[in-house]
Amino acid sequence: MDNEVRAPQALRHLVSWQAGRLATIGARLTAQRLPLEARSDFAVLASLVEYGDLSQADLGRILGLDRNNVNGIVTRLDTNGHVTRRADPGDRRRNIVSVTDAGRTRLTELQRASSAVQAELLDGLTAAEQARLVELLDLVLARHPAQPA
Repeated sequence: MDNEVRAPQALRHLVSWQAGRLATIGARLTAQRLPLEARSDFAVLASLVEYGDLSQADLGRILGLDRNNVNGIVTRLDTNGHVTRRADPGDRRRNIVSVTDAGRTRLTELQRASSAVQAELLDGLTAAEQARLVELLDLVLARHPAQPA
């Protein structure tokens, strides 16, 4: 068989198949540079920097994570000084999470590693093509809200 044999065209024309393959490749490249815990830390820290203080429940909804998973991530980040949590004055059952300066620094480190992964994953596309791909994926994902894993 030819070394250039590709998956059948019927598969290559399925966005779901392409997205799955891309996710697999992206996950493999990410795993080489970021341990699993760092990936979840990145998601939580990026959410807090972009949206400000959030409850753990809101973090779970935004990221599509189970509340138990969010609690574990926030506990680790709190232990490492990357976030603080406090009881919500309006509802003592809720924790409000805030990013610290150390957390912002950690996010910058994680963004550098993530950017290296993206550069490798999208090698061969121009900057404009990369931006368009992100824009199109964002449009598709906007129609499918995050679901807890």
